[in-house]
Amino acid sequence: MLVLTVDQRSSTTRGDLVPHVLELLRAVTQDRGRSAGLVLPFERTVGDEVQGVLAADESGAQLAVRVVADLLRDGGWSVGLGVGAVDLPLPETSRAAAGPAFVRARAAVDEAKGRGSTVPLAVNGPSVEPAATIAGDAQALLRLLGAVAARRSDAGWEAVDTLAEHSGVNAPQRATAARLGVSEQAVSQRLRAALWAEEVAARPLAARLLRAADAAATAADEDPDEPYDEE
Repeated sequence: MLVLTVDQRSSTTRGDLVPHVLELLRAVTQDRGRSAGLVLPFERTVGDEVQGVLAADESGAQLAVRVVADLLRDGGWSVGLGVGAVDLPLPETSRAAAGPAFVRARAAVDEAKGRGSTVPLAVNGPSVEPAATIAGDAQALLRLLGAVAARRSDAGWEAVDTLAEHSGVNAPQRATAARLGVSEQAVSQRLRAALWAEEVAARPLAARLLRAADAAATAADEDPDEPYDEE
């Protein structure tokens, strides 16, 4: 399973933004009801922290990449992603659940709060190989995508967001240009500067790495000779 634990940064000066982020996460994860890939919906667990559980299949991993991207764009959140086994059967709420992936999500969000990276995100798996390396690879790519998005200009985001609104029409860049009142060439220039095509191409790789990280972590969790660390 993929467990996402998200903690608000600077909550004493910014107030309680958990209702805001829960609404954001509902919009991301729900489409005519429960979204494919969502196992337990996001909810407040304690204080300024929220948590949700996603499946480790293709839909869940793709959803995790999107959730991470939207949280990092929103700003003000430390994002921890834990991979591996969970105690079954799962309860109805995330805060009542337990297992190695939940322990790792807690460790990951604590790591994300550190000063070692400009992108407040961490992916945590077991310390054994190959699970540790694969989790590290997933973390590195997600942090890189987060860094690219953080440097995107307002004009770049406007082009990206408007293009997304027209993704289901013919000639979406032409429709985007018409909406923004600029030329198609100007839209293409904005998208190139935003590295949008590169991000779109890298997202499936990030999802595959998360699936691989979970598979390796779950295999380690199920090995009686490799007990997970409950600290």
